[in-house]
Amino acid sequence: MAASLHPILGAVSVIGLICLSQPSLANESLALTEGVSSGVLPAATTAPWAANFDLGWDSKYISQGRSNLAKGGVYWLNANVQYGNLTTYALVGRGDSQAYTEWNIGLEYALNLSEHLEANLGYQRIEGYSSSRCQDNELFAELAYNAVPWLVPSASYVYSTEAAGYFVELSLHSYWQLSERFTLAPYITQGIDFKYRTEDHNGRNNLQFGLEANFDLADNMSLSGHISHSIAQDDIEHEAATNGDFTSQDQTYAGIHFNISF
Repeated sequence: MAASLHPILGAVSVIGLICLSQPSLANESLALTEGVSSGVLPAATTAPWAANFDLGWDSKYISQGRSNLAKGGVYWLNANVQYGNLTTYALVGRGDSQAYTEWNIGLEYALNLSEHLEANLGYQRIEGYSSSRCQDNELFAELAYNAVPWLVPSASYVYSTEAAGYFVELSLHSYWQLSERFTLAPYITQGIDFKYRTEDHNGRNNLQFGLEANFDLADNMSLSGHISHSIAQDDIEHEAATNGDFTSQDQTYAGIHFNISF
């Protein structure tokens, strides 16, 4: 099985352009957590349906190489139900050091295009609450080729109706089963912005790399974590310079997640 294509923790949003525009908060758009989002190799299942719960925390709320909260990190609680190739999910995120709540509710359909080629298509509704309420609708797609676990290329696409733009990520993951229960996965991702985060500049956004780890506590429980570093590129640097900020825009963050399935 290839890298998890589920975008629940990897899909991106732009509602923060409204919600977090106050000086006390971040002025960037919001997205779900990156890094551990891509996960590790999921266990194969023959059950027609399954339920999954995930509780996590990230030291910063990073999306597309930007920190979305002025201080602190974010807690995540995700629940999803899968029946066949269709998954419905609800995810809530809350800032750990400032007032912010975000809901993501969506549907995702998995396609097995060939023995080693997988795709996901989906839609999600996003609601954010801070000093004001804001919302967005997103369409997303993801494609991965999993012929060998040590080199899994993938591409993801998300379109925002609020921003009328899209964002593309090209990734390479390498999965290494170090023991029966422990897996390590270094990864690298190139992000490209097309009027998704900024209207004035299109092109290279950020280069991110990191290390993901997963430990199976039991057949249906796992503990995972990641450490990630994002290098700012043209889109981020252009935006920061326009706002008069000439400091480094690189970001480093980490996170941990507990997952249980039924």
